[in-house]
Amino acid sequence: MFSKSNVKNRRQRRWWFFSLVIGLGSLLLAYQIPAVRSRLEWRLDAAAAFVRVALNPVGAAPTPLPMPAVHTTSEEINIPSVTPAPTFTPLPTTTAPVVSPTPLPSPTALPQTVKLPAPVFEQQDWNACGPATLAMHLRMYGWEGDQFIISGEIKPNRRDRNVNVEELAAYVINSVPDLEVQYRVGGNLDMLKRLLASGFPVMIEESFKLPEAFWFEDDLWSGHYLLLTGYDDAARTFIAKDSYIGRNQIVRYADLEANWKTFNRVYFVLYPPDQQELVAGLLGAEWNRDANRQHALDAAQTATEADPRDSFAWFNLGTNLVYFERYAEASQAYDTVRQLGMPQRMLRYQFGPFHAYFHAGRTQDLLAMTEYALKSTPNSEEALLWQGWGLYRQGDRDGALASFEEALTVNPLYADAQYAINYVAAN
Repeated sequence: MFSKSNVKNRRQRRWWFFSLVIGLGSLLLAYQIPAVRSRLEWRLDAAAAFVRVALNPVGAAPTPLPMPAVHTTSEEINIPSVTPAPTFTPLPTTTAPVVSPTPLPSPTALPQTVKLPAPVFEQQDWNACGPATLAMHLRMYGWEGDQFIISGEIKPNRRDRNVNVEELAAYVINSVPDLEVQYRVGGNLDMLKRLLASGFPVMIEESFKLPEAFWFEDDLWSGHYLLLTGYDDAARTFIAKDSYIGRNQIVRYADLEANWKTFNRVYFVLYPPDQQELVAGLLGAEWNRDANRQHALDAAQTATEADPRDSFAWFNLGTNLVYFERYAEASQAYDTVRQLGMPQRMLRYQFGPFHAYFHAGRTQDLLAMTEYALKSTPNSEEALLWQGWGLYRQGDRDGALASFEEALTVNPLYADAQYAINYVAAN
């Protein structure tokens, strides 16, 4: 027979069980509320990242493998060179429209201070600094949308952690007919100030330190976008709209230089079509994309010679060599990066090593680098895509298709993944 204490214990266990079920049910119901989900989703994702990396630490990038005696070629696989969504118009890959640039103003003619009218500030959503910064940039020309409109066309998945410059430019080309867009690499402070002094806000991609760690021994390095709307030569500072930190941030020239170089000093400009000649004149020789890349390549080469241990200079060198399809040289530059060390999240944002190792026939290195990228960013559609091409090169057709399909699941708009699936299915 049961004693009174046993009956009481059974009742208590039932009470705790039903309380737990009700509590979990309430949490699940609350999670369906968009406002609650928006606040909790990134925390749950961060917790999952902490557990995942605890089981499989990110660590340092894998060291280069011995160079193959014979390089295979990629001629048998026609891989697209750009990554627009299916409805995007591919971006030009050679030269900008032909115009007659007006003479550049002398650097001494620049005003000491410039402060452009500030756009309505937009705090970024989770993983959305690119769309949020572009939204503020567009607002300076009268656009009335927000980051969610942009994200809906280029990154419908909130967990997609990166939107690259090409995707942002493609959005403008296809969805904002009243504006033109140009982006270049290898910029300098004088170019930024020259554009600002002529009334053009400038968007840049840079690195910054995260305020909190997402896993054990997290190096906190991350990519970010800034919108520059002014400068002060006397104080040696820029005014920036930072979708993560806040409006009207003061950024020292030295800090911007240090953070900007990690993204090949890329800069992004919008302008009305009737101001194209003015923008071309301000860019000068940099208006021609091939010339711009050659200047950036030369600058990166000089930087590696000045400081052979500058990992970012070597990375920029490799990226600019990839532009000119000098893949064997680019892969050697990336080898040096791997020996010197690179940020844990670098391959979340920049994919030159994938291109270089694939086209140089270094499939094992490609797979080692995609595996490394997926440790920190398992939903990187770019890493999944190139992992798939590496597996396909090795003859693993099923593994390749699985990677391509996972990339398309992450971003249903990812045209390169759909192309890859179609290619493998047809071959």
